[in-house]
Amino acid sequence: MADLTNEKIEKILENVVDIHTEQNIVVSHALDNIAIDGDKVVIDIVLNYPAKSYHQILADSIKKALSDADIKNSEVNVETKVVAYSTQKGVDILPEVKNIIAIASGKGGVGKSTTAVNLALALQAEGAKVAILDADIYGPSQPRMLGVSKLKPETTGEGKLLPILGHGMQSMSIGYLVDEENPMIWRGPMVTQALEQMLRDTLWRGVDYMVIDLPPGTGDTQLTLSQKIPVSGSVIVTTPQDIALIDAKKGLKMFEKVNIPILGIVENMSLHICSNCGHEEAIFGTGGGKAMADEANVNFLGSLPLEIEIRTDVDEGTPTVAKNPEGRVAEIYKEIARKVSAKLTQQDKAISAFPSITIE
Repeated sequence: MADLTNEKIEKILENVVDIHTEQNIVVSHALDNIAIDGDKVVIDIVLNYPAKSYHQILADSIKKALSDADIKNSEVNVETKVVAYSTQKGVDILPEVKNIIAIASGKGGVGKSTTAVNLALALQAEGAKVAILDADIYGPSQPRMLGVSKLKPETTGEGKLLPILGHGMQSMSIGYLVDEENPMIWRGPMVTQALEQMLRDTLWRGVDYMVIDLPPGTGDTQLTLSQKIPVSGSVIVTTPQDIALIDAKKGLKMFEKVNIPILGIVENMSLHICSNCGHEEAIFGTGGGKAMADEANVNFLGSLPLEIEIRTDVDEGTPTVAKNPEGRVAEIYKEIARKVSAKLTQQDKAISAFPSITIE
């Protein structure tokens, strides 16, 4: 193709759509640089969300678009650089943590904690630096799910807690600080204080995404989260069952009222496949999560099957994404992780605090 220019190439690349942001790579500002050397074109793409398993697919689609335009000699480089996105106004940022994603459910028993830990590990598998905070003070489950329930966090000379590493991921939970069998008989103010201390008195390091596993419902912890913790977005976990959907809608409305963006809805336990005969049965109903997402005009992030391995994996301390990273269920979690983080890129980027100005 004669007379190559940046403008001509950019026009071609407007036809390449990122399947996760659903925008072309020019509009989404993923196109970082175009270099032309004779008949060779080098394209540099920088995604603002982790998508290691999508890099080659995107590179191939760009090469095909160039080839279809008679540009046969091309090189495409794709990398990820996660940036911080906006949070609620008036809430202090958390040093060393770029983005916080809250995982919530309207009621217990829908697999919220299992979804939270697998989503966190999926973000890590896609190339991000991830931490998980177990905000369920009354029923902490992340220490056991990560296989590190016997460990206790060390403290620094300044009194900061060092996060526990589970499967290479930073974590903190009240479960590390108290005996697993001791009930937390605390009133609301003690719970919210404990949450704030775990968040701000832990020495987090270089975190792209912190996943917060919230307790079910819309109580004190959720209110503290909205008022005092810089949350970038939230994910609602539900099952197709009508009762679960009713409570999930309450959680969704809560985040809307406190101005925390809803990144999408995950439908858990959507379909059971018999391990003996292969018969498929929608035990909890069908399509409830998708219908709820459509009604609320938010993203439907995906459906997860009702499989015994998902439960036994977390009970053993090796969540499915860590135990079988190439398996079908792990791929679903990674697809959800890419959709969640890609949705976050469509928000405003965080603005650095202005310096103090003194007029004399």
